[in-house]
Amino acid sequence: MTEPFRFQSVAIVGIGLIGASLALALRDCGFDGAIAVADRNADALQEAEALGLGTTYHGDAAAAVADADIVILSVPVGAMAAVGTAIGPALKAGAIVTDTGSVKGAVIDAMAATLPASARFVAGHPIAGSENSGPGAGFPSLFNHRWCIITPTPETDPEATEIVSGMWQAFGANIEMMEVTRHDLVLALTSHLPHLIAYNIVRTASDMEEVTEAEVIKFSAGGFRDFTRLAASDPTMWRDVFLHNREAVLEALGRFSEDLAMLQRAIRWGDGEQLFDTFTRTRAIRRSIVGAGQDTAAPNFGRPQEPRGGE
Repeated sequence: MTEPFRFQSVAIVGIGLIGASLALALRDCGFDGAIAVADRNADALQEAEALGLGTTYHGDAAAAVADADIVILSVPVGAMAAVGTAIGPALKAGAIVTDTGSVKGAVIDAMAATLPASARFVAGHPIAGSENSGPGAGFPSLFNHRWCIITPTPETDPEATEIVSGMWQAFGANIEMMEVTRHDLVLALTSHLPHLIAYNIVRTASDMEEVTEAEVIKFSAGGFRDFTRLAASDPTMWRDVFLHNREAVLEALGRFSEDLAMLQRAIRWGDGEQLFDTFTRTRAIRRSIVGAGQDTAAPNFGRPQEPRGGE
């Protein structure tokens, strides 16, 4: 087996940003075994081959997984059941299957319903990504110093969990074991709800008749610009996230709506103390995020300074 990995052959199903970064990270960490790449999008598959991301390339996922010791599913969560159905009969006995989805409960249910009993499924979620998509967006250090949450159930094979955890650790990721329902609620608050808000703010700005599109773009160097980064994320992936983590997202959205109504009342009634207390508290949270190494305290979020006129 190729150190530090406890497997000799890999199949990656779905070769977008995450799948491509996985292929690059494997090679970057010294893996010299077979990497079968599968994607139903012929253009993505052709681009992956041009980039040399795998050793074989397949439009049929079942053909890709036939000889794999470990299969990594990096497809939208809404496609997991269909992929599980397609690959199930082709899997080797004892093959490990894992995923990279942002929702865990729905994916675990889909795999339980479609994979054979001999397959060992380990639900995983690397918290890493960008607004860019496609094979060309991948880079090997995407997972370095990022969290990867693994959500084993009582049925999850312990050895398979160790092998999957070891793979992510080889990529430089920090591992957190978490209960499935807790994962889906935590991610609803920290990832899914912020994206939903961003999508809605950008849509609202574009719909306001008194603000022209040119003005929105011209003055987007403020907070609006940072919302557009989230709102540029892959539409298919995020559609599936909201549909498959419905309860947790609605719970988080309900709490957010209550807090937003409180701020609305404070503004209406001129309650400066309430506003100041809220902003002070949120500023402290931002500082704790920077202190935990999850972002940079550099000005402008670490972005290169844009040149001014005449410079």
